[in-house]
Amino acid sequence: MAVDTLNEPVFDRSTVFQNVRRRAWVTVGFPVAILMYLAYTWFAFGVPDLLAKARPERAAILATDSVAYKVHVTKLLRRDLMEVSVEGERRATYETDDLPDWVQVDGTDAQVDLGQGYTVSITGKVMEFDVPDYGLIKVTATDTGVRTQLPPGPVPDWLTDNPKRFDARPTLDRRVQVTRTKIEVHNFFGGWENFWFPFQSELHGMPFSQLWALALSGERIDPLQSNMSLILHEFLDNPDWQHGEVFMALFETIMMAVLGTLTAAFFGLPLAFLAARNFTPSRFLRFGTRRLFDFLRGIDMLIWSLIFIRAFGLGPLTGALAIAFTDTGSLGKLFSEALENIDNRQVEGVRATGANQIQRYRFGVIPQILPVFVSQVLYYLESNTRSATVIGALGAGGIGLMLVETMKTSRDWENTSYIIILTIVVVILMDQASGWLRRRLIEGK
Repeated sequence: MAVDTLNEPVFDRSTVFQNVRRRAWVTVGFPVAILMYLAYTWFAFGVPDLLAKARPERAAILATDSVAYKVHVTKLLRRDLMEVSVEGERRATYETDDLPDWVQVDGTDAQVDLGQGYTVSITGKVMEFDVPDYGLIKVTATDTGVRTQLPPGPVPDWLTDNPKRFDARPTLDRRVQVTRTKIEVHNFFGGWENFWFPFQSELHGMPFSQLWALALSGERIDPLQSNMSLILHEFLDNPDWQHGEVFMALFETIMMAVLGTLTAAFFGLPLAFLAARNFTPSRFLRFGTRRLFDFLRGIDMLIWSLIFIRAFGLGPLTGALAIAFTDTGSLGKLFSEALENIDNRQVEGVRATGANQIQRYRFGVIPQILPVFVSQVLYYLESNTRSATVIGALGAGGIGLMLVETMKTSRDWENTSYIIILTIVVVILMDQASGWLRRRLIEGK
C-alpha cells in the first residue's frame, strides 16, 4: 500500500534543537542571573560589614527592657546612702519600712537575693557578687576607680572589668555595676511598672476587684471628686506612662488621616472628570489635569510634609495637607480611570428620560463609580492612619512624635512598645470599621 507523504509534517531537526537549547539557556540562565544580582547587592550594600558591626546582645537587652522593668538597689558612695527604687526614679523610691522582700538593708549596707543562687552583699565600699558555677566576685570602689578580685580561670564574656568601671550581667534579668561613686544592682521583673497608677498614688497596687468596689463606694477618698473620677484622673495623669497625652496624640493622628483623606477625595473626584477622556473633550485640559496628578503623587508624602513644616510650622495641619496633596493625585488618577470604564448605556438611559447634565451624572455615572470610590477612599484611610504616624515623627505631631521621643532616651522601651501596640490596635480598628462601612455602602448589608 502506498503511503501518502505529501500531507505529513516535515520536522526541521536544527530548528527543534535550537528551540530546546534556547529554553535550556532560559531555564538555567534566569536563576543564575538572579543569584548574580543577589551576590552583587550583598556586597554593594555592605551586608558583610553590617553583620560584622551588629550587636545582637544589645537587641536582646532592648527587647527585654520593652517587656520588663528593673528595680535598682543603689548605694551612693559620696553620700553614704542606700536607695531602692523602680527604674532608678526618685519618685518611685521605696520607703525604708516598705522594701521588697528580696532586699535586706542594714543602715547603709545591704544583702540582695537575686534568686537561683545569685546573691549580692554590699558592705561599705565593697561589693561581693556570688555567681553559681563561677564563684565569688569581689569589687572595691576606690578614689580613682574600682579594684576587682575574680575567681581563677578565664574571664567570662558577660563580665566587663576595667580600672574605671565594673559591669557584670550573667543573665538578662540580673546585673551589677560598680564605679568609684556608686554600687548598683539591677533585678528585672516581667511586666510594665506603674502602668495603671503612679508609684506614690494611693491606688497603686490595688487589685481590680478592690478598685471596682472603690468606684461604687459612696465614701470618697478625695472629698472634692468622686472615686470614679479619682481613678480616671490618676490613670490618665500617670507621669510615667502619660495615658491622657498618648490618647490625645492617637486622636490627632486619626484626625490627621481622616482630614487628609477626605480632602483628597473631595478634590480628586471633580478633577477626575476633567482627566477622563469621555467627559472632557479638550485634550489640553485632560493633559494638564493628568500632569497635575503626576506632580502631586510623584512627590512622596514625607517630602510634602517637610515642605509644609517649613511653610506652616509644626502641627497636625501639615500632616493633613501632606496626605491631602499626595492622595489627591493618587485618587484622582484612580477615579478618572473608573470614569473612563463606565457603561455609557446607563448614561444614555438616564438621558432618554429628559434628565439634565447634573442628573445624568448623579443617576448614570455616580452609581457606577461609587463602589470604586468608596473602596479606594476607605483603603487610603487605613493606609494613611499608618502614614500619619510616620509623618508625625517628622514634626507633624500625633502619636508619631511621641514615639520618636520615647525612642530617643534609649531607656523607655516599654513606653515605645506601648505606643506601637496602641498604633497597631488603631489600625486594626480602622480596618474593621472600613470593612463594615464598605459592606453597608456597597453591598447594602
